[in-house]
Amino acid sequence: MVLSGSGGRTSETRTFERTGGGWYVGPTGGEPRPMDRATVRERFLWVVGHTLNRVTIRLAKRGVGPFSVIRHVGRRSGRTYEAPVILARTPKGFVAELTYGDTVDWYRNAVAAGGCVVIRGRREWRVDGIAPCDADRGRDAYPIPARWVLRLLRRREFRLLRVAAPGGGGERPGG
Repeated sequence: MVLSGSGGRTSETRTFERTGGGWYVGPTGGEPRPMDRATVRERFLWVVGHTLNRVTIRLAKRGVGPFSVIRHVGRRSGRTYEAPVILARTPKGFVAELTYGDTVDWYRNAVAAGGCVVIRGRREWRVDGIAPCDADRGRDAYPIPARWVLRLLRRREFRLLRVAAPGGGGERPGG
């Protein structure tokens, strides 16, 4: 399959071939080479962001399933974005497991802005602080099936999303 590059990245034409070892990319007429991990990850996240995320955001806003939405403001663009996440409720706020690490946009934007908004069902909470959370406490915040999976997968990156005090615009109905 031959595709012409666009989208501001490059105008060179690339070939995509399926061979025994996996997908290979190479300039037309050149020797195919294996895709690096960054390219594979970028394409995977693009597919997730343009398909699965749209569905899970709708489910989270209706209160269906374990999903929540993080509404955050872009640190460079100033635009408002929404990202679906699975959070655990705690007395101080919510615990987030950083599946893709601390370089994901929602996390970096929320830290830069000093907070974000969590939406679950028809309720919203203003988060006014984000702090590291001990791995054992982070896993223990989740219900039993999820806790077991997180432990099995050796997940260690958790953050506490502290909810603003009730008088300071913490929980509010509707959106």
